[in-house]
Amino acid sequence: MRASRVTRPLALVLLASAVVAASGCSWFRKGPRGDYALSPEQRPLEVPPDLNLPSTAGAMQIPPPATAQPAAGATAPSGVGFNIANGTRDEVFARVGSALEELEGVQIASKAQLLGTYDVAYEGANFLVRISAAGSGAYVSAVDPRGTPATGAAPNKLMAELKQALGGG
Repeated sequence: MRASRVTRPLALVLLASAVVAASGCSWFRKGPRGDYALSPEQRPLEVPPDLNLPSTAGAMQIPPPATAQPAAGATAPSGVGFNIANGTRDEVFARVGSALEELEGVQIASKAQLLGTYDVAYEGANFLVRISAAGSGAYVSAVDPRGTPATGAAPNKLMAELKQALGGG
């Protein structure tokens, strides 16, 4: 008899616990977590990543080339080039090649007619002789491998000799 006295209240307590757990008491169930569980109308506005970043439109602007060619009749900067008024770029390229071969001390390492350049070595300096179209003629200049005007005595001396040999003005 004693066993039924203890088991009956214990059974009632267990039954009451089960009813409370099954009835949806918030202590025993896990509710929705995060915004994803809300209805679409209640969710916060989602902004695409590219709309909340700062504008980088002008961040990588390339500066204009430092070796802009002067117009026909203009003088070359710091004496590293000259204009040839008569002839196309290809004609002047051929004439410059002939003149370079005739000048003493000039070694032509390579030439690229498509680019209009001769890679030369002269008096211990290596640089490019570039021929580009300028107006109705061509512009002959000395540039270093980066494309900036070549500096030094050797490029200036070679440009003076080429100008004299080609009759540039």
